[in-house]
Amino acid sequence: METRRILLDGAITTVVRDGEQLVAGDGRRVAIEHAVHLAPVTPSKILCVHLNHVSRVEEFGVSLAAAPTYFHKPVSALNAHEGHVVRPDGCRWLNYEGEIGIVIGRTTRNVSQEQAWDRIAGYTVANDFGLHDFRDTDAGSMLRVKGSDTLCPLGPGLISADAWDPREGHRLVTRVNGEVRQDGSTAEMTWDMAYLVADLARTITLEPGDVILSGTPANSRPVQPGDVVEVEVEGLGTLRNRIVTGPTPIRQELGAQPTESEEVRSTALGGDWEYRGVRAPRR
Repeated sequence: METRRILLDGAITTVVRDGEQLVAGDGRRVAIEHAVHLAPVTPSKILCVHLNHVSRVEEFGVSLAAAPTYFHKPVSALNAHEGHVVRPDGCRWLNYEGEIGIVIGRTTRNVSQEQAWDRIAGYTVANDFGLHDFRDTDAGSMLRVKGSDTLCPLGPGLISADAWDPREGHRLVTRVNGEVRQDGSTAEMTWDMAYLVADLARTITLEPGDVILSGTPANSRPVQPGDVVEVEVEGLGTLRNRIVTGPTPIRQELGAQPTESEEVRSTALGGDWEYRGVRAPRR
């Protein structure tokens, strides 16, 4: 089953997909093409794994760590299908990262990897945008790099875990203006969905609706205002967003400013700067 959250007659409404229509609990229907989408879930937190897809590891030319590492996106970064992704005025290095979002179904803490499968409500398509202009100052936390407003589109819907199994090797494709830029699969993930859930739940209580972003394939690259970015995951649907320029420049009288260092350019364009000197033994 696929559920979505939309604005229906001005109210936030959970609907079920029926072909090319969305159906509310009271029977009201709206065509998908006319629906105003919201993020399909309301998480209390969004947790994200760094490197996971083999192609991404090979692109950086590094050895994978013995266990996954993570960062956090604030819920204020949430965006939805057909939502605009804002590149702040004065910034240049905004990268797409097509991913799959794992949605937690019930409170989860201290479970085994096998038990974790039962704690997953379902999956959604995600785009883990990164604003690398702030990498020089936020590389340790990724706060503004990955957590700025609008940089976490999810959707268009939530597919239940009993209807979609990531262990079957589903294709993940990111397109920019219709051109394929990323082409990967869940089969190339080093750590599967249940591993990520169980690993995080060792010390962090996961609540219903929480989202874990499971990593991106190779070839994350910058996009420009006006570009349309689509992430399509086999069996989950297509998430579509347009890049726009923010209405006001980044304020210059305080705080770190956007930069274009070698680290910024290298990371945005697929180099290995981020991982130099921190390579771990290959698993």
